[in-house]
Amino acid sequence: MAVTTQISKDELEELKEAFAKVDLNSNGFICDYELHELFKEANLPLPGYKVREIIQKLMIDGDKNKDGKISFEEFVYIFQEVKSSDIAKTFRKAINRKEGICAIGGTSELSSEGTQHSYSEEEKYAFVNWINKALENDPDCRHVIPMNPNTDDLFKAVGDGIVLCKMINLSVPDTIDERAINKKKLTPFIIQENLNLALNSASAIGCHVVNIGAEDLREGKPHLVLGLLWQIIKIGLFADIELSRNEALAALLRDGENLEDLMKLSPEELLLRWANFHLENAGWHKINNFSSDIKLTDFGNSVKDSRAYFHLLNQIAPKGQKEGEPQIDINMSGFNEKDDLRRAEYMLQQADRLGCRQFVTPADVVSGNPKLNLAFVANLFNKYPALTKPENQDIDWTLLEGETREERTFRNWMNSLGVNPHVNHLYGDLQDALVILQLYEKIKVPVDWNKVNKPPYPKLGANMKKLENCNYAVDLGKHPAKFSLVGIGGQDLNDGNPTLTLALVWQLMRRYTLNVLEDLGDGQKANDDIIVSWVNQTLKEAGKSTSIQNFKVQVPLLHPKREGCPKRIYLAAAGHVQDGVLHKTGCRLCWEQSGFKLPKRRLSEPPSGEHWWSKRVDGVSEEGRSMVGLWGSGGVQDTSKH
Repeated sequence: MAVTTQISKDELEELKEAFAKVDLNSNGFICDYELHELFKEANLPLPGYKVREIIQKLMIDGDKNKDGKISFEEFVYIFQEVKSSDIAKTFRKAINRKEGICAIGGTSELSSEGTQHSYSEEEKYAFVNWINKALENDPDCRHVIPMNPNTDDLFKAVGDGIVLCKMINLSVPDTIDERAINKKKLTPFIIQENLNLALNSASAIGCHVVNIGAEDLREGKPHLVLGLLWQIIKIGLFADIELSRNEALAALLRDGENLEDLMKLSPEELLLRWANFHLENAGWHKINNFSSDIKLTDFGNSVKDSRAYFHLLNQIAPKGQKEGEPQIDINMSGFNEKDDLRRAEYMLQQADRLGCRQFVTPADVVSGNPKLNLAFVANLFNKYPALTKPENQDIDWTLLEGETREERTFRNWMNSLGVNPHVNHLYGDLQDALVILQLYEKIKVPVDWNKVNKPPYPKLGANMKKLENCNYAVDLGKHPAKFSLVGIGGQDLNDGNPTLTLALVWQLMRRYTLNVLEDLGDGQKANDDIIVSWVNQTLKEAGKSTSIQNFKVQVPLLHPKREGCPKRIYLAAAGHVQDGVLHKTGCRLCWEQSGFKLPKRRLSEPPSGEHWWSKRVDGVSEEGRSMVGLWGSGGVQDTSKH
């Protein structure tokens, strides 16, 4: 049995968008007629007989249930499993030739020769306008802001790393200490530091940055730049779409639900429920998503005709009932406009009155661009949620404790590795063990995917299928991985037991960190003793008289000796340090996004003395859990040179 390749949510959204381009009648299926139209519009230099052969091959290989048409699931299969690479490439090329998709070839050193990477002009236009607005008053970005959305300004502007660092801080405030960003005398070496700082910090907040290097960003490779920016922007837009940070979301509870049910929903699902909550109050039909891939069969209504947006804007617009709140009346006269594009423009004019026109153009609304419509609605929610926290209801508010720093660190680490599905809630999203099994592969523990139950799970016995996965995950931990899992069973993972789930996840993270250190150290196996030895050697070379014996001690902050890199802060080792920010200095870390605060002085000045921060050890394995794998922006070997 062939193993289906895991694809990310973003890739799935792109495939849905591509499917919608081919599905001309929007019935959810592709037939041979629609494939003929696709190749006709793409205007590829192919003879007619060749096109007919390709279409016939696609229908034979793709139509798995032989019903004469291709469903979305079969469409995904074509992209993943079609044997003839020539046919698959031709099919992709035909879709990319549709309006709005730019194709660029061979843009990554990791790509095979002839590989095409596509990017959306609409997304570039939207991201440029969003960044221009966000950074218009930032003096550090005046050399690149404003950017022209109709040119390639964006890909040049990210080349020095400053814009990326600023956008990361906008999405997750205080992620990067401003003093760690190089803003003057931008030599190639200094620019490299900025880009490493941006990549490491993006990874720390949960962005998937595998196969993206500083050189890719310096060269402004479009598909990589846009992919990273979308992740950063999305994290910022979704930050407050969470119950623990916005208790008014409890107003979205349905009959028979409790807070735990609502807490299981992803930000996308909460956003969709929020939109439908207001549409129901307006007496309008529900929508299924924010793109054009699904229409309601009962009403033929979707976001793409912009009528739903008219009602949403009218519902959330300020009514002037609060003190100091000006009333904004939405003009609904454009609602009955028959032309889709003109109606979308009228709608966006009303959104502009709320200060929320960002991300979409009329064409994006009509075409149902999934990313941009999602961003548009998220921005509406952030500015005008129009929800009231329920009072006098039997709601257990003690459940809204929010995630701890430890839990957030683990979740961001998983997401930075590109696990699928995206982890929004640490315990709930691990209850079927699919993410845990992917993490085993990241630490080089082989997984037999034929033994794994994959979604969609059957209605009857779904939990049993998930439990089988959890049992398999624990078995892998005990035997091939040789983890310490005494008293931990699959049922504990399935139940979402916090302490026991963290015990397994911590050991996964620790093994991953040691593997990374081993790779950086030219294959030398890393363990606590080797890391302690490296710390003491680094301290000695820095002229320090101190040393450490293990990770249960206070940790010194080292200032580099070498002239020319005054802002490179090297941290010898760190445990669970309270109230600090480690990655602000550009160090990649696999524990907490925090560790140390920079001393209150100019970074170019020599340290007046040794800076110490006390640390607290807590957790399952005292010595093991207090060890953090981290290295300077140049890696362990680079650090030892200073």
